[in-house]
Amino acid sequence: MIRDMVGRIREACGVFGICAPGLQAARLTFFGLYALQHRGQESAGIASSDGKTVHIHKGLGLVAQVFNEENLSPLKGHLAIGHTRYSTTGSSLLQNAQPYLVETALGPLGVAHNGNLTNVSALRRQLLQRGFVLTSSSDTEVITLMIAGARGDTWEERIVSMMQGAMGAYSLVLLTREAIYAVRDPWGFRPLCLGRLNNTGWVVASESCALATIGATYLREVEPGEIVRLDAEGLHSLRGVEARPRALCIFEYIYFARPDSLLEGRSIHLVRRRLGERLAQEHPVEADLVIGVPDSATSHAIGYAQASGIPFDEGLIKNRYIGRTFIQPDDRLRRMGVALKFNPLPDSLRGKRVVLVDDSIVRGNTSGPLVSLLRQAGAREVHMRIASPPICHPCFMGVDMASRDELIAARMDIPAIARHLGVDSLGYLSLEGLLETVGEGRRNYCLACFCGDYPVPVDAETEKTAFEIYL
Repeated sequence: MIRDMVGRIREACGVFGICAPGLQAARLTFFGLYALQHRGQESAGIASSDGKTVHIHKGLGLVAQVFNEENLSPLKGHLAIGHTRYSTTGSSLLQNAQPYLVETALGPLGVAHNGNLTNVSALRRQLLQRGFVLTSSSDTEVITLMIAGARGDTWEERIVSMMQGAMGAYSLVLLTREAIYAVRDPWGFRPLCLGRLNNTGWVVASESCALATIGATYLREVEPGEIVRLDAEGLHSLRGVEARPRALCIFEYIYFARPDSLLEGRSIHLVRRRLGERLAQEHPVEADLVIGVPDSATSHAIGYAQASGIPFDEGLIKNRYIGRTFIQPDDRLRRMGVALKFNPLPDSLRGKRVVLVDDSIVRGNTSGPLVSLLRQAGAREVHMRIASPPICHPCFMGVDMASRDELIAARMDIPAIARHLGVDSLGYLSLEGLLETVGEGRRNYCLACFCGDYPVPVDAETEKTAFEIYL
């Protein structure tokens, strides 16, 4: 996908939790969050427990900007949770940074959340009517207070109560004084996996790449509707609520997850290569060179090149030391992000017919400038190939994917989009091709951004900053 904040999808948040007897869990969590940095760059936070006292530090910025030895060392204990955030509800403000930490009748509770509740308006009203004070615009605070204020003598009872009232996407890691909990919504919208550390510890994370980073072994996914408790006695699993028809966000395969992650036991890189192969079959073209938009479309481009027989090469160099451009607040600066983040390789492109492979187009505001970069570098033709179907509908399950009016595929047909972008041809992967390649069928994935069929009721009128009037 084109890497700018105006025309791109913002990633889902990253969560991490660990029970590591004898080790400083917060330090391991830091490295786990580093591996999940691609899922959120607006804020980061870690909360830890030594069985007696809970500690927390969080702030705005990247993981390496928020943490240093001075603030990491005091986060003592063998239990920890962490979070990297981008905002789907609430702006990039410190009060929206996670984890949330509150004191309850059962003791301290820390919560980190990946997802988005679709009934958050009603839940906020219920909490306010019960006398709760809300200090942020994030739906994670709503989840935290729902658990804190629920009836029940155990954390498990209170978590179940929350799950019975919450609608939408939530993959959670919870910290109590003596345990870590991992909780996944009954539809399984967002990923959450479980790993083993050195035969004594347990780890849960949004992606398996975070497990590998700290030397943990991937075991399995946390099941939809499941509650997992990790403590000194080991792993305990119970059914929180009955699983619903599975609706994992298929964009985890297309874009969100790191290529070296496993999802549902399958290699993300391999799935993306196969998507590129299918794209070449559906939209062949005579060309001299295949390039991908770094880095998320590289695997797709390799697959397209292998299936088409057209050589793969680098045509764009990404400056990885320039921050994620969607963090910039000014649209004019955001549009400059393509030139800031990418430089073409004229020696590779000059006089060539180029296939430019990307994972998706959202608003389309940056694909055109990127095509212009290639032409300025000497590309004779530019044929764009997209490894997903056209995005025609917004997401309400934890992905900031713009309003329907802003989505280019909701306003234009494919020939019109091609003219708008200035490409010689444009081809999208078909929905059938996507599903056949991923291989699990329509029933197991959320496809709402393509077809508008949402697995749960959504409130299309609520903006992500709608509740900041309460701040």
